[in-house]
Amino acid sequence: MIEFYPQIKSVHVWLILLSGSLFALRGLLVLLGQRWAMHAALRYLSYSIDSALLTAAMMLLVILKLNPFLTPWLACKLVLLVLYVVLGSFALKRAATVRGRGLAYFAAVLCFVTMYGIARAHHPLGWLVLA
Repeated sequence: MIEFYPQIKSVHVWLILLSGSLFALRGLLVLLGQRWAMHAALRYLSYSIDSALLTAAMMLLVILKLNPFLTPWLACKLVLLVLYVVLGSFALKRAATVRGRGLAYFAAVLCFVTMYGIARAHHPLGWLVLA
């Protein structure tokens, strides 16, 4: 499978950008009171992108023989991923107030950007190491 590494990594990166962009758009639309941000088609598109993203990530772990719990930068990303999903859920639907949704949205985007920096640097400090 190693011969497919460049293609899988490329797909993984594109799916990350698609997933993050779709969340950012939907989150903004929710904050602006646009109900169609929660339309079933957008939700299912998000689920599909995220499922493909997870599949590509798992394939990369297998190809590179990495244990995400023993690789510090991957472990950090996993913790942030769980936080990102929870915050994203509050940003899109679970928070009771617009202010709560806004705070959750901002925090989720911050988690996303931090995860991206960690992935680029292959270091738990992410963007701080790249600067």
